Amino acid sequence: MNITANRVTRLSEDDLGALCEAATAAILGGGGFGWLEPPPRNVLERYFQGLLLVPEASLFIVRESGVIQGAAVLTRPSRHNEVQAMSAHISGFHVAPYMRGRGLGHALLADVVDYARGTGCRVLNCDIRETQSQAIALFRTFGFEEWGTHPYYARVHGETVRGLYLVKLLDADGALNRETHATTGKDTASVTQLRRDGLMLYPAIDLKGGACVRLRRGDMEDATHYSDDPAAQARSFVDAGCRHLHVVDLDGAFAGQSANIDAVKAIVKASSVPVQLGGGIRDIAAIERWLDAGVARVILGSVAVKNPDLVRQASRAFPGRIVAGIDARDGRVATEGWAEISDITAIDLACRMEDAGVAAIIFTEISRDGMLEGLDLEQTSALADAVSLPVIASGGVGSVTHLQALRSVARRSPGIRGVIVGRALYDGRVSVQEALAALEVA
Repeated sequence: MNITANRVTRLSEDDLGALCEAATAAILGGGGFGWLEPPPRNVLERYFQGLLLVPEASLFIVRESGVIQGAAVLTRPSRHNEVQAMSAHISGFHVAPYMRGRGLGHALLADVVDYARGTGCRVLNCDIRETQSQAIALFRTFGFEEWGTHPYYARVHGETVRGLYLVKLLDADGALNRETHATTGKDTASVTQLRRDGLMLYPAIDLKGGACVRLRRGDMEDATHYSDDPAAQARSFVDAGCRHLHVVDLDGAFAGQSANIDAVKAIVKASSVPVQLGGGIRDIAAIERWLDAGVARVILGSVAVKNPDLVRQASRAFPGRIVAGIDARDGRVATEGWAEISDITAIDLACRMEDAGVAAIIFTEISRDGMLEGLDLEQTSALADAVSLPVIASGGVGSVTHLQALRSVARRSPGIRGVIVGRALYDGRVSVQEALAALEVA
């Protein structure tokens, strides 16, 4: 039994047929949609094809042995809805009744939750008919909590059915949770949930001249070549179990504008997981182009120092999809592909970026990057404790022990939410499976 789940941006004729068949069975089984009886096949086809055209909606499917057997929709607020930009809503969640009890629902929901977290979502909502006990139980195993009921939620075959409203907090150390704790007194529950979730692994794909390389300490003259096929490298990471990808256009970082455009587009097309991209993105037009091209999050580095107003503008225009990349040498922020060192400290810039509204921060200690000697845990922890944003650690991972050490520090500094690993994966010092296991909660 081979079960896979992923986000899709297109559907073949066979996939569309299988999806409609699973949806029809789910409707007949009494769950997953607002329909009481299956609509005509062409209506279902137009429904799913239409979802793929909605910018705020993401369609996820789950397969067994290559055949689609269920789906779910994740919807983010429009870019103009700033007050709810941190949230997303799950709907249309279903698995064909004849395929239930095999783990497909678990795989599907896991992929939706991971994608939501990877795109900067902090609050995940869903509402379910009270009669759908299996779905409710599944969501609860993922840490969703019931916060309310609707006594007149639905009418099913002449009877009124109550609805349950569920929520899961994805950023347990965030400002939102601090406000919640202040009003409810629940000061530890969400942190416990975060620790249960583990840290996210972001395998790095650094691009130079269209190829995958790794630098030492940010030196373009000290690059190790690994692959001429970035898309194949991306697929190998995803096939190994990675649910996020971290891509940097190194040529773009030094040139001040995107350079490895074709390679990045190939990676996005080949990947079914969120891709975050940095390097040479310096204006709103470039940000919008990459987001429209399928990039989940854009990383702003040098521009965060030199044009903070742009960061603020982008964070407002694309809520949840802007990440600040803070690269430092001995605590001082570096810019222009790490070629220049500023007078701003990493923590000062992190606080400014939090005020600007970014979704997360990536912190890299340049002196350790590519050296395989371990992360700068002290600086990473101090920065994570200074802000209420998710922090992704980077620079220096060379062994499973280094990842385990980060996991240990994250228990004390729960703002640390993930880690970028590059050379150690390419050199075989750490396998993807070992990295994922090390980042899970013991």
